[in-house]
Amino acid sequence: MSNVSSLRPPKYRLHKAKRLAVVTIRGRDIYLGKYGSASSKSEYRRLVAEYLQSGGQGPHAGRQDVTVAEVMLAYLRFAKEYYRKHGKPTREFEMIRDCCRIIKPLYGRTPAIQFGPLRLKTVRQAMIEVDHSRKYINKNVERVRRMFKWAAAEEMIPASVHQALSMVTGLRRGRTEARETTPILPVDDTVIEQTLERLPAIVADMVRLERLTGMRPAEVCMVRPKDIDQSDEVWIYQPESHKTEHHGRDRVIPIGPKAQEILLRYLARDTSMYCFRPCDSEAKRRADVHANRKTPASCGNRPGSNRKRNPKRSAGECYSTGSYRRAIHRACDKAFPHPTLGYKLRSCFTDAEKKELREWQSGHHWSPNQLRHTAATEIRQKFGLEAAQIILGHSSADVTQVYAERDLAKGMEVALKIG
Repeated sequence: MSNVSSLRPPKYRLHKAKRLAVVTIRGRDIYLGKYGSASSKSEYRRLVAEYLQSGGQGPHAGRQDVTVAEVMLAYLRFAKEYYRKHGKPTREFEMIRDCCRIIKPLYGRTPAIQFGPLRLKTVRQAMIEVDHSRKYINKNVERVRRMFKWAAAEEMIPASVHQALSMVTGLRRGRTEARETTPILPVDDTVIEQTLERLPAIVADMVRLERLTGMRPAEVCMVRPKDIDQSDEVWIYQPESHKTEHHGRDRVIPIGPKAQEILLRYLARDTSMYCFRPCDSEAKRRADVHANRKTPASCGNRPGSNRKRNPKRSAGECYSTGSYRRAIHRACDKAFPHPTLGYKLRSCFTDAEKKELREWQSGHHWSPNQLRHTAATEIRQKFGLEAAQIILGHSSADVTQVYAERDLAKGMEVALKIG
């Protein structure tokens, strides 16, 4: 998939000295034959079609000087258009870009045909040294292989380059220096309650909603009134986008009475607006600060008078999974501060203190995904494995419509009982 519409095809021109038709692609003149002849125009149309199809890279067959940097640049252009949802690049594109940032200083100027298994292993070692986990490294190595496979399909490099890279096997548990990730476990409800006290009201409601429904974090962030069918006792929420939509699946989330009570406060707005908005949370925070001010209103700054005209960042219309997670982590820092370092300025930390704080936070932070695990554990214990798969949307992608309807009925029954 290439961004063909934004490219301008090179011109068919006359080389006056040679009296031949010529076209210039990526700085290289290609002679087409006698100017104005049918054969030269046919060759021109073929070369331009290849140029547009390759996203402006032009014909590469037979070239030995294509560098790894050129392959990465071409693939990033392709990936930015291919890995998109609702007009925005997905997380997959960001991870591909992160891989390229590791490869570029090592082998950016290296001819792509020389990028073999040993050099891929060197890149993998660089990922280990920046403390990526074993599973994440294996996924990134597969992304690198996929990039060279794409380049071979575009005739930028010989197919043998990708075939050689496929010989590199993944890192095995216990046989590598790469760290292992701990499994995502449910978070205890008492810990959630302690954290809720430190969260902004809107984020706290997002946490409560996710805990009751088992939604994915992204699905909580994008709730809109128009996506919720309120016509029945159990509401049905169909998010505008979800993780498995590229498989042709629909995501249907039943919302029971307790979750409905949380959402009711956010439905009296334009139906296309997001229910949980950072700009609303920031406005509420500022209002609370103003209400609790001790300086008389006639003195000091008035509301809105001490803001930057053009701030680099401002509160937006929708939480991202990252901003949602960071808000929870900040609340965890307040709810479970380090005994000695919790109130010390970070700029004054020594390296040993930074390491100590990171270890403390890793044991006292929890993330939105753990709420989903908590909901799954509860549903499985009370209603069985099938009910948990239905509520969480874990059914296989090729289920029939009849089976989906039966699942929805059972999911609505569960939602009524657990709220």
